[in-house]
Amino acid sequence: MKPDFIKNFSQRMVFDLIVSALVTVLVVTLTDGILTFFGNGLMNIGYRSAWIGPGGLRPSVRTMILTAAALLSFCLTFYFLMRETIRYIGKILEKVKEISAGDFDHPIEVKGNDEFSVMAENLNTMQQNIKEIMERERIAEHTKNDLVSSVAHDLRTPLTSIIGYLGWVRTRTDLDEEMRNHYIDIAYQKALRLEQLTNELFGFVKLEHKEMQLHLGKLDLVQLMEQMLDEMTPSFVKNELQVEFLHAEHAIFLEADGELLARLFGNLLNNAVKYGKEGKQVRVSMEKEGEYVVTRVINYGRIIPKQELDHIFQKFYRTEQSRSRDTGGTGLGLAIVQQIAELHHGQVRVKSDLQGTVFEVELPVGMPKGKKEDEKR
Repeated sequence: MKPDFIKNFSQRMVFDLIVSALVTVLVVTLTDGILTFFGNGLMNIGYRSAWIGPGGLRPSVRTMILTAAALLSFCLTFYFLMRETIRYIGKILEKVKEISAGDFDHPIEVKGNDEFSVMAENLNTMQQNIKEIMERERIAEHTKNDLVSSVAHDLRTPLTSIIGYLGWVRTRTDLDEEMRNHYIDIAYQKALRLEQLTNELFGFVKLEHKEMQLHLGKLDLVQLMEQMLDEMTPSFVKNELQVEFLHAEHAIFLEADGELLARLFGNLLNNAVKYGKEGKQVRVSMEKEGEYVVTRVINYGRIIPKQELDHIFQKFYRTEQSRSRDTGGTGLGLAIVQQIAELHHGQVRVKSDLQGTVFEVELPVGMPKGKKEDEKR
């Protein structure tokens, strides 16, 4: 079946052809009458020529004149009826050429309410879509460049330290055993940092490209958080942070991937340590709200400005405070937090004011129906 706009155009073409034919018949009739009148008049006065004979205008000449009149009247009438449409089609074709030449900033004027206005609207929509795709490609290219720059910088820093300390130990034969072990230990810690950065980058790539599969199991989120806080005790002590864990229920069970959730909350706790040192306290609360478990990680360090909160979960984004080498990383920690939460069909939110900076993670107690089998594949 033809599209409606083609049917409408065909109907209008037929109508214009009929009108042009009727006008042509009228013109031919009038022309024939005029030729007869003048031909008879010239014949009566005895005028003779190649066109005028004893019986008036010669048939071959009459036929030629009437045919020319018919063609001319039909073409002029049809053009008069179709001239706006023809001009509009020309504008559409010109716009197609402009788009093919790379001009996506000037939409075509939509005139009327017919099939060609629909075509113009579709052309404008296509132009806008192409422009948006190109903009996304530009942003993706910019992001890729940021990735290369960020990775090069973040990996180079510990790698330079490793090479420097090992080179020092290798060339200084006069170092005593204690000093040698001290430098080797520093190099080892830098190597661990390098491994952490590499794992974070590879993990993010897997999450970004949906290559990470959930290994679902029933776990106690309260117990998981207690274990993580216990593991991070040395970091809390080193940074002189007091930690408080509030939970109304002894155990809160949910269906999730324990390893990924450990990574999610590990990133949030590390973030709280890095940026909450000034506040001297980190508070974690956990409670069930309907079919969800809501976990809040709160630090009382610097208030994050509103303009930074709007971008804080973007990959490679770092707040002004985190640009120092003491706190800086790949800029992927919070992006990974958001991806893991969404992978579990949950969400993460953040607010920052005089009451503290709060990262709130909302996770469903059970996987939504229809999703569980997909995640296990």
